[in-house]
Amino acid sequence: MSALTFLEDTARNAVLTAAERLSINTSVSALQSRMMLQFPPGVIREHFRFGSSTRDTILPRSLDEHSDIDYMVVFKEGNATPQTYLNRLKRFVEERYGSSEIYQSSPTIVLDLNHIKFELVPATTNLFGQYQIPNGAGGWMITNPNDFNATLEAKNQSHNSLIRPTIRLFKFWNAANGYPLSSFLMEQWVCGLNLWWLKNQKDYLFTVFDALHTLPKYSQAVNGKIARAKAIVANVRQYERDSAPTVAEVEVKKLFCL
Repeated sequence: MSALTFLEDTARNAVLTAAERLSINTSVSALQSRMMLQFPPGVIREHFRFGSSTRDTILPRSLDEHSDIDYMVVFKEGNATPQTYLNRLKRFVEERYGSSEIYQSSPTIVLDLNHIKFELVPATTNLFGQYQIPNGAGGWMITNPNDFNATLEAKNQSHNSLIRPTIRLFKFWNAANGYPLSSFLMEQWVCGLNLWWLKNQKDYLFTVFDALHTLPKYSQAVNGKIARAKAIVANVRQYERDSAPTVAEVEVKKLFCL
């Protein structure tokens, strides 16, 4: 094998299997049914998935133990505090999922099932019809939950469908190294990079690490993870120049602590 073959194989394995997708869809359907039983008609305006599961950049839990489904619950009434709506969602999951792990991770309610984790996000709409979600400090902030999806799709199509697998590999590196970076910000950042004229999966991923730099705002630990990744990439390139593909493959696996 080679570093390229390993990365291509890993990218193919970094997607949800058909069984995992079916299990998640079943859990989403159950969540929706129980929500209808819990809340009287007219209390909830709408509820829907958003985030990485709708962009197909979610990782299997075998690669990312924090992998979750973001689910927004938009309440029709909008004159209460964010904590009021968080409390309503917490009561809902406690009553309908009594045996599961449930906790608040501001500004969401986490429902941790055996095979997947849900992050339930309460929301309201303002006078302009914009979604508002808790900002983590007791107030509201405006959001457009799925506006990034079209940006990622366009970027992926214009780059030979190599953006999504590159993001998945980047997120796998993040998970394997203790989550030094924010997952969503990573996706946005990759989509903003100049990745034209690259040939293959290795080129895409290595260019991402080339563009990733240590920064004063990061902790020493985070900068250490970034510096280590960049050193591994440099080593792989050197081994390939030395016509040592097997050694290069062993080295690239270190990105993912394998």
